[in-house]
Amino acid sequence: MKSAAPPPVPLIVVDRVNKRFGAHHVLRDVSTAFAAGQVTVILGASGSGKSTLLRIINRLEQQDSGDVVVDGIEIRAGQADTRRLHALRSEIGMVFQQFNLFPHLTVLDNITLAPRRVRGTRREQAQREARELLARVGLTEHAHKHPFALSGGQQQRVAIARALAMQPRVLLFDEPTSALDPEMVKEVLDVMKELARSGMTMIVVTHEIAFAREVGDRILFLEQGQILQDALPEDFFARQQDPRIRAFLGQVAR
Repeated sequence: MKSAAPPPVPLIVVDRVNKRFGAHHVLRDVSTAFAAGQVTVILGASGSGKSTLLRIINRLEQQDSGDVVVDGIEIRAGQADTRRLHALRSEIGMVFQQFNLFPHLTVLDNITLAPRRVRGTRREQAQREARELLARVGLTEHAHKHPFALSGGQQQRVAIARALAMQPRVLLFDEPTSALDPEMVKEVLDVMKELARSGMTMIVVTHEIAFAREVGDRILFLEQGQILQDALPEDFFARQQDPRIRAFLGQVAR
């Protein structure tokens, strides 16, 4: 008889992480793991700790206690090893609510800046790879425009291309459609769906419930800084028993 396949080795491990902002205990002993190639959607009410968890994984915030390990790179609370930090951020790309593009640079220069400065990629190679990424996100003809000449949806797609330019192992998305007009949301979600189909490891904080149902391999629900539920999408949405989560879903589905 064949033995069962071993479980996948986690790409990211979060172990008993706590974070406070003053008297507000934002994350409370959060422990979880994320496998390579998995799309995890994090849901929860505003203030539940979703964005803080992403920022701690990417070390934009430092946890007060607990450990985070990304692809073998261990970052402990209070640790200030710049080499580890540099290695960590080369593994992770992040897409924010606001696009955070450099307004004085063209689209092409926004995408090529980090590979050239951080990885030492030659200009010609960086530009070639950037154009390939622009084609992937449907913006080939906008390479030489500045961000102010683009719509919000186009700017967010440039931000995704910029994150991909560093060839990260995982992409973090922090409410990537929340700043967009409704008609622009679909174009960004379509790019994210293509990334998921390609096998990109993604952790997505969003209120886009249809996206979570369709694309998510796993749903994490945070409440008051704790993981209230970790479930498969079909169980989370179709067989949800927790009254607090049912109330949340009723609100966001309106």
